[in-house]
Amino acid sequence: MSLSPLAYADSLRVGIVDFVSPDEIKVLLEIETPDVVALNTGTPRPFPRINGYVLIPSDQGHLVAQVEWITIERSQYPKRKGMQDFGLVDLPYPQRKMSLNPLGSLVYEGTKENGEQYSFKRGVESYPTVGDPVLLPTEVQLRSIVESGENRHIKIGTSPLAANATVSVDPDRLFGRHLAVLGNTGSGKSCSVAGLIRWSLEAAKKKRGANPNARFIVLDPNGEYAHTFRDIGDVRVFSVDPGLHSDQLQVPLWLWNSSEWAAFTQASGRAQRPALQRALRQRRNFQTVGTSNAGKESFLNYLRGAFSTVQQEISNGSPFATVRDGRYWGFLELLGAIYSSLETFKQILPDDVDKIEKISSEITALRDDKCKNERGYNKPFEYADVQGLSERIETTIAEMGGHITSETPIHEDVPRSFKYEDLLVDLEFIATNSGNRQWFDSFLSRVTTLLADTRMQSVCSPSADISLDAWLNEYIGSNNADNGAVTVIDLSLVPAELTHIITAVIARMTLEALQRYRNINSGKTLPTMLVMEEAHTFVKRYHDDAENPTSGAICCQAFEKIAREGRKFGLGLVLSSQRPSELSPTVLSQCNSYLLHRISNDRDQELVHKLVPDNLRGLLRDLPTLPSQNAILLGWASELPVLVKMNSLRKDHQPKSEDPGFWSVWSGATERNVDWGAIAAEWQQVDSSQQNSGEEQRDEDDGANEDDIPF
Repeated sequence: MSLSPLAYADSLRVGIVDFVSPDEIKVLLEIETPDVVALNTGTPRPFPRINGYVLIPSDQGHLVAQVEWITIERSQYPKRKGMQDFGLVDLPYPQRKMSLNPLGSLVYEGTKENGEQYSFKRGVESYPTVGDPVLLPTEVQLRSIVESGENRHIKIGTSPLAANATVSVDPDRLFGRHLAVLGNTGSGKSCSVAGLIRWSLEAAKKKRGANPNARFIVLDPNGEYAHTFRDIGDVRVFSVDPGLHSDQLQVPLWLWNSSEWAAFTQASGRAQRPALQRALRQRRNFQTVGTSNAGKESFLNYLRGAFSTVQQEISNGSPFATVRDGRYWGFLELLGAIYSSLETFKQILPDDVDKIEKISSEITALRDDKCKNERGYNKPFEYADVQGLSERIETTIAEMGGHITSETPIHEDVPRSFKYEDLLVDLEFIATNSGNRQWFDSFLSRVTTLLADTRMQSVCSPSADISLDAWLNEYIGSNNADNGAVTVIDLSLVPAELTHIITAVIARMTLEALQRYRNINSGKTLPTMLVMEEAHTFVKRYHDDAENPTSGAICCQAFEKIAREGRKFGLGLVLSSQRPSELSPTVLSQCNSYLLHRISNDRDQELVHKLVPDNLRGLLRDLPTLPSQNAILLGWASELPVLVKMNSLRKDHQPKSEDPGFWSVWSGATERNVDWGAIAAEWQQVDSSQQNSGEEQRDEDDGANEDDIPF
């Protein structure tokens, strides 16, 4: 026999409201309330259950609340439904109670083809009063709570607490305001990140009917994602050691700005950094697109530097020298350095020897005139002497078709191409002519050593030149993402001292490219996602040293800027980390959505609890005990916090982050053969056959007769 609507509603009643506050509602459960499984909601469902949902009738329809705790207390005055007092005295018996967190309102939208329709809205406008009934939601209502919201195009899993209702998300809400995926190692965090990318692309491809115009840039410090997306179209994989399925990672030195250069070279703020900025500015302004006469360009650039140095001497005033041991030094040394360089350029530019000789003659005349006087001391240089040399240099630049400066001087941070060898020459020149060479010796030695490192030359000084537009096409994606929607940047073999700078350059270039895209496209944005695996590597807390920032601080600052401003230009962040307590507070606070896997560390739990309102922290008590593949979705991407069992990924779709099989290898179930010679050869960048021959030679030497070894 079917029940009337009122009778059916009464059958769903489980208790009455006993206490009401803005962040907590306490309920007295009735005696007939199910202890284990509720059978009156359409399908069998466990009840009461921590973090489950119940309804309370309200003006808007129903108030949705989440169970935080359940307890038993002894009641002296039992109330039994349907019982009357016939003079019998009942003994005290247990009274069950539970505490609820109010979440929002469930509104009835009428009946459609699929049956009753409800919509969930976050927030509470009116609270219940004491004595109001508390109801179990039906299966339709329960699904409406979890599946509410518009534009939920991407299915990410199901909700065990809501009759396995489908959990889908709106990609604009999930990615538009930054997402943090947090959890311990082995909790399924990497699979969730890979799944979110895959499920998003698959849903977009199904909607569009063709490959999506999407851009995901994955920063992969452990080399886990190289083969994860191979089956969903063209995937660009870049690594230090290119192979069959990856290309050479290229982040040329000319892409770096002055702050990144200063952090990498550890340039001090007083003298070394201004010299570095000046050298970079000279290189940027000197670069001429489409010119093949490199020798002439180099000479003109050198003359510009010499002119700038002489002008600096003029601004410093007479006598253009420093008195030391009774002699005038400084400017005389500068003249000697310029003269030596000019002699070198005469050999490089034989057709312009006469023009170069004019400057050499001017320097020779000055030197001969000021070398000695009647007392045997150097004469001080006067303004007219220095001004004459300055004018001679300027005239020679004009005669060779150059200009002292560009009509619009290029800033030192503009990414215009140059060779790092030329930058070293400029730094050497500036150091020599600064009058404080002793401040630059260690700096120049450090820069030369760093740039000569073979480990970084393949990445930062690639043999094949790449233009800026080609780099943007490869690393961010071409028009309509014709070359693929995913870029995986494998940083696993990048030298440790270089990882932060490389990452900072990629992040900054991506943001600036999207800024310029919006500027030239009338405010339209190009949606792009920057995904950081092991985000604590890139956005780790740092001590702010404004004068001498480290490479780690520069990297973190780049992502902090993206976290604050990236949304306006279509750049979103996905942070994946197992140590949220080590992340930059600025970056983490800008994340509006969170996918929380199992978190055991107390400091990490404490930080996560601070990210959500007080009345929602009950759900987070599950964090230490969440099984793998389960996570809590909360924030802007979800109308309410919900426990999600993430969709499963096939083995070949999962990142290579599985736990090592110690026992299978130890017991012989899995074979593991080792060739340390091949590993050593690859590590030392030598041919393995040469290494083997060297080992054989050492073996022969070890076996030689002692009589054959000379004393």
